[in-house]
Amino acid sequence: MSKYKFIISGGGTGGHIYPAIAIANELKERYPESTFLFVGAKDKMEMEKVPQAGFEIEGLWISGIQRKLTAKNLLFPFKLIASLLRARKILKKFEPDAVVGTGGFASGPVLNMATRYKIPSLIQEQNSFPGITNKLLAKSVQKVCVAYDDLERFFPKDKIVKTGNPVRERILNLPENQIESKNSFKLRHNKITLLVLGGSLGSRRINQLIDEKLEFFETQNVEVIWQCGKLYYQQYYRNNQRKGVQVHAFLNEMEVAYSAADIVISRAGASSVSELCVVGKPVIFIPSPNVAEDHQTKNAQAIVNDGGALMIKETELDVNFENLFSQLINSKERQESLSTQIKSLALPNATSAIVDEIEKLLEG
Repeated sequence: MSKYKFIISGGGTGGHIYPAIAIANELKERYPESTFLFVGAKDKMEMEKVPQAGFEIEGLWISGIQRKLTAKNLLFPFKLIASLLRARKILKKFEPDAVVGTGGFASGPVLNMATRYKIPSLIQEQNSFPGITNKLLAKSVQKVCVAYDDLERFFPKDKIVKTGNPVRERILNLPENQIESKNSFKLRHNKITLLVLGGSLGSRRINQLIDEKLEFFETQNVEVIWQCGKLYYQQYYRNNQRKGVQVHAFLNEMEVAYSAADIVISRAGASSVSELCVVGKPVIFIPSPNVAEDHQTKNAQAIVNDGGALMIKETELDVNFENLFSQLINSKERQESLSTQIKSLALPNATSAIVDEIEKLLEG
C-alpha cells in the first residue's frame, strides 16, 4: 500500500477549511498509511478546526491586504517574507509528495514555495470569481479544480478541471422522509417550512429581515427554522416564544433541517451554494455584499442564470422581499422548477474527483 506525505493549505473561513478537511479525509481513506500536515494562518479559525478534525497544523504569520489604507498593510511585506521563509522550512522538513491549496492567505506562500521546488501541486477554487491568491498561484501549479464554468478568464485553460466543491458527507445522505424530519423539529404538516441560514457566525441583515417579517410569515402559513448564528442568538432567542418560530445559534443536524425545509433562504458562500445544489430545495439567495470582490453575488448569479434559484440583494429587501417570497410560496410550479434546476447543477462526487486529480499528479 502506497504511503505518501501530503501538505494541505487553506483557511481564513469555513469555505476554505472544510473543503481542505474533506480532501484530506478522502486521501486518508485511499492511503491510510499516509502522513498529513495542514498549514494555515496563525490567528485564524483553521488553527482550531483542523486539530478538531484530527490533523496536525502549522501556522504562518500572514494576513491579507486590507482594501482600505491601514497600518496593517505596512506589515504585509514583512509578513509575506516571513511566511515564505517559514513555508520553505516546513516543505524541506516534511518533504511532501504533493501539496494542495484550497484558498485563503496561508496557501499563497506554501504553494508558491512548493512550485519553486517542483513539488506536484494543485489548487481548488470554490467560487465563481476567484480570489487573488488562487489567480496568482494558477500560473505555476499543475492543476486547478473548479466548481463553475467559464473560469478560463482567470486560469490557464489546460489546467482547469471542473470537479465541484466538496460537500459534507451527511448532506450527501439527506433523510428522505420529510415527515419524520418535520416531526423531529416539531413542525406542523399543514404549514410551509422555511429554513433560514446566515452562515456559522450569522448575518446581521438577514436576521433583521426575519425579525421584521415574522408576522408576515404567519399570514403566509409559514413556520421558520432560523439559524441566526452564535453572535446574534442572545438578541433573537426571545422569538422562540412565538408560535411557529424556532431560533438556533447553529444547527447540529443540518441534514435533518434541509430535509424538513420546503424553502431555504441563505447566504451564497461557495460551500453553502454547493450544498444547496445537492439538497435541491427552492432557494432565495441573499448574498453578503461584505466579502472580497463581491464573490457571493457572483456565486448566486451563476445559479440564477441557470434557472436554479432566486436572488435578492440586501439593498432591495425592504422593497421586494414580501412580493418575491409570496410569489414563490404560491406557485408549486415555480418551486418544482427551481428544485429540478438547482439539483441538476449539483456535483456530489466533487471530493472524489479532486482526489483523482491528486492521484494523477502522484503518478505523473
